[in-house]
Amino acid sequence: MREQNVKWNFYPKLAWSGIQKNKRLYLPYLLTCIGMIMMYYILAFLADSDVLQYLKGGDSIQLVLSLGTGVIAIFSLIFLFYTNSFLIRRRKKEFGLYNILGMGKRNLARILVWETGMTFGISFLIGTMAGVAFSKLAELALVNIMQGEVTYTFSISLPALKNAMLWFAVIFLLILLNTLRQIHTANPVALLRSENTGEKAPKANWVLGIAGAILLGAAYYLAVSIEEPLSALLVFFFAVIMVIVATYLLFIAGSVVLCRILQKNKKYYYKANHFVSVSSMAYRMKRNGAGLASICILITMVLVMLASTTCLYIGSEDSIRARYPRDVAMSIRTYSLDTLQGEQWNQMRESLLLGTEAYRDDMTNELEYVTAATVGYMKDGCIETDVTRMSEFSIDTYDKLVQVYYISLADYNRLMGKAEELSEDEAFVYTVRLDFEESHIAVNRGKIYRVKEVLEDFIGNGSAALSMIPSVFIVVPDLQVAVEPLIGLADYNGNQMIQMGWYYGFDMDTDDAAQLQALDLIYQNCRSLIDTYPQEIQSFTCEAAAHDRADFYGTYGGLFFIGIMLSIVFVFAAVLIIYYKQISEGYEDQSRFEIMQKVGMTKRDIRRCINSQMLTVFYLPLLAAGMHLAFAFPLIQKLLMLFNLMDIKLLILTTVISFMIFALFYMLVYRKTSKAYYVIVSDYE
Repeated sequence: MREQNVKWNFYPKLAWSGIQKNKRLYLPYLLTCIGMIMMYYILAFLADSDVLQYLKGGDSIQLVLSLGTGVIAIFSLIFLFYTNSFLIRRRKKEFGLYNILGMGKRNLARILVWETGMTFGISFLIGTMAGVAFSKLAELALVNIMQGEVTYTFSISLPALKNAMLWFAVIFLLILLNTLRQIHTANPVALLRSENTGEKAPKANWVLGIAGAILLGAAYYLAVSIEEPLSALLVFFFAVIMVIVATYLLFIAGSVVLCRILQKNKKYYYKANHFVSVSSMAYRMKRNGAGLASICILITMVLVMLASTTCLYIGSEDSIRARYPRDVAMSIRTYSLDTLQGEQWNQMRESLLLGTEAYRDDMTNELEYVTAATVGYMKDGCIETDVTRMSEFSIDTYDKLVQVYYISLADYNRLMGKAEELSEDEAFVYTVRLDFEESHIAVNRGKIYRVKEVLEDFIGNGSAALSMIPSVFIVVPDLQVAVEPLIGLADYNGNQMIQMGWYYGFDMDTDDAAQLQALDLIYQNCRSLIDTYPQEIQSFTCEAAAHDRADFYGTYGGLFFIGIMLSIVFVFAAVLIIYYKQISEGYEDQSRFEIMQKVGMTKRDIRRCINSQMLTVFYLPLLAAGMHLAFAFPLIQKLLMLFNLMDIKLLILTTVISFMIFALFYMLVYRKTSKAYYVIVSDYE
């Protein structure tokens, strides 16, 4: 075809004609591109929003949103490549026909350039318009989640538009280059027969199947055997990768085995509604298995995100209370336990409490005790705090690190309203994020305490909740005797290993503003005291739940919002994979069903055959995702414990509800996609 004979609008017309003629394939692809651009703009807009920036806790949520924007960007690249492969596979036959009719590869490249440009232009225009339209709604929803003050000022983020345009232009350019590569390397005959490439019965690969089963079993074992939250954090990503690889191996190899088993079952196979469906599935199970595995992974991701982030957001107040046992609190660290005793300490204590006098009538649930704290490496009930003796400690065992808090029996009885007794060699033990089953506990290989009871409940403190490493509270009959072996121990930097401290907290029957005023007065008193007694007081801490509540809601609300947004994206991706899978297989099976109709197959038989095929494989991803979620539940629970969320009933409830809602949605998708498949394969007169 000579270039001088071609009008300037010839290639644009061919490109637009190709899009229109293949609208059944192009429309979902365009919707996907629009959706990805819209989601990217919304998250980028929120990550740069002035409204959120000046909102209390806004820094936390904008950091989470920035990470979410990056996730959307990477997923868009992968997923648009994936969906475009379905589209190009169908179009290759058309390009092969053009090639045979005299159109060269260079001419085909021009058509593809115009098609890609039109697709990008339409997607970016509508996607950014939708993003701008919904960005304010998303901002209002997020401010509501954070319990902030709503503003109705409308704005457009130019940096978000610029970044969206640049990133998606790069994606479309890469897609175009990949398509041109495929067209350039294929001959016309191969393009014409592209839809039937690889149409031979695959063999069951037992090696891959066994490898997938072993890998999945190992991942499941890791998930259910992990006992400590910190260990769960370490193995989480390894377990996720193992599950993803195992899922692909099992679906690719296992689906072929399934078809072979069904074919050998004569009672099942030799029925009108099963014969055609199983035969057609057997010829494309390698590709089919990969698609089903992708759907399964996306479903699992959606369920895990929805269940965990919803649970975190609903349980925000429980997490706040775990971090702040009292509304307002202060703690003093001293160099010696003697500083917290005697007449001088009574004077210091009175000075510290002066800031609370104005709020005495509003104060409830006062909490006061003395503690000695250190950090050590625990093994078999022995806690080693002497750094010169930690020969067994390494990077592989740092999940055995624990915080140790000594509490006197007198303080414990007063705090808990009990009258317990301990002999001089007995102790109570209470743990946070740690299962303790030893009968004895010792520190620095010194005095061994017999564990009289592992306590189920104790007030604890915010430091234990704040730290990621587990905590062990040891209630001893004499605090001075217990900490004596630790006096003088220092770390590698020369800092004293044992820290003596006094903790005081209380609740207030007032609003957050009054609590913050009380916190400010307490802070001023602590500041004056440390200036007065610099040799006795090492440091102090003042805190109030009201001060950090916005940050909690910013972080947890941000995770909840990101969870919803990413779930929408992943659900959309799963639906599109299902749709393209059905459409592409529908066109492949169309000729087969035409032959069957010629020999007497009715429309009713076709529908029964389709239902058999769909029910045989369609629910496998959902069932597998449910199994993944069930085995991952203990691991998810341990991870949420790092966020101080201990309510297992709430996690079970959110998990079950998320699965039921998604299962219902999945059934609706099944009905819609099976109808599209039926329309294609039954289109014969």
